[in-house]
Amino acid sequence: MAPPSPRRPGFSRRAQYSIFIAYVVAITGAVAALILVLSARFDPDGHSALQSTAIDLTLPITKTGHWIGEGVDTTTGGMSAYFDAASQNTSLKKALATSRRQAAMADQIRLENARLKKLLSIQDKVIKPVASGALVASTGASSRRYAILTVGADRGVKNGQAVLGPDGLVGRIVATGRQGARVLLIVDGGNVTPVKRASDGVMALAIGRGDGMLVLRPITSNAPVFRQGDVFVTSGSGGLYRPGVPVARVTQPGRDGAIAIPAADPTRLDYAIVEPVFQAPPPLPPSSLTDQEVK
Repeated sequence: MAPPSPRRPGFSRRAQYSIFIAYVVAITGAVAALILVLSARFDPDGHSALQSTAIDLTLPITKTGHWIGEGVDTTTGGMSAYFDAASQNTSLKKALATSRRQAAMADQIRLENARLKKLLSIQDKVIKPVASGALVASTGASSRRYAILTVGADRGVKNGQAVLGPDGLVGRIVATGRQGARVLLIVDGGNVTPVKRASDGVMALAIGRGDGMLVLRPITSNAPVFRQGDVFVTSGSGGLYRPGVPVARVTQPGRDGAIAIPAADPTRLDYAIVEPVFQAPPPLPPSSLTDQEVK
């Protein structure tokens, strides 16, 4: 018995209709192609008319396809632009953050340079500094106020030498190591600094309170009243600090003295210089009197 043909659709009407339609489409396409070939060969005018008709019939489909293509291009282009914009936004944010860090570093460098220039400007032209270093720590938990300076005996630092910051007097050396030194700050509770008012030379004592402030006490009982804003500098008395270094500015005047803020805040200092112990020049010897002057 012969095997059944593989093209036999069986008893399914749907399969039979599908095969029939396929045959019809194939035969129609073949006939249309034959007509086009014959018309192009024997009737060029008719062939042109057929082409025009075909163009008119397929134009809506072509337009629809074109619109769909443009829509797809626009959509994909918009999505691509969106993701590109997101990527560019991230890059711009990174660049902005880098610029801000660089600007902050530049501001810090400018501030540091300004402080160093200010520190150099307060140096006495005659007195040569012993050394310069950084203040790396300062105590603030008790009335004892100290700071650590990053220069020591190997740079010539000794006890009793004055320590100056960019804004004025910081304190004096009270202990030295080979590469570091301890500074007793002028705001220490047990520190007393001889000062004078810069405007008229009225003498006073700047006494540390241990809380970052100073108390100004006049030396004489008939001294004029201290006023808010008065600036006091070292007087040169006592043989420690050279005269003329800024020490404090009055913030709260009083009858028997005043509360003042130090000119150089140790909590904001970066660098300081060490100066030798000030020695006042000896007094001039009295001029010898001649016999005529005695007469």
